[in-house]
Amino acid sequence: MKIWVDADACPNAIKEILFRAAERTGIALTMVANHDIRVKASRYISFLKVVQEFDAADNEIVRRLAAGDLVITGDIPLAAEVIENQGHALSPRGERFTRDNIKARLTMRDLMESLRASGVDSGGQAALNQADRKAFADQLDRILARRER
Repeated sequence: MKIWVDADACPNAIKEILFRAAERTGIALTMVANHDIRVKASRYISFLKVVQEFDAADNEIVRRLAAGDLVITGDIPLAAEVIENQGHALSPRGERFTRDNIKARLTMRDLMESLRASGVDSGGQAALNQADRKAFADQLDRILARRER
């Protein structure tokens, strides 16, 4: 298993959790972004900079993904592609995307996008809080523990 991170919008607190997990488990972690980001110096952690084009990071992750790899992303369409390619997808808020819930998440995303396009102010997501960080860390630990069995 490798861990791929859609790092353009990944919160720093989540990156720190991922850095510690990579060091603790020895699992390769690759941060993928279209701009430079700070990455902890480690033999397990790398950074891949992609061109500044729409979905360039997403496309590169899907291109390099192997079955069983884990992708950290809040991007629902990317999560759907990961699942379709037998990968695991986890949001920075700790939501595990699965075959059972991804279609509903895509439908809700499309609905919200349509509402915003028609002028409805849907607010947006709340800032990442301690409960979100804990949910992410707990779910990440569950996924990594299953890998070790």
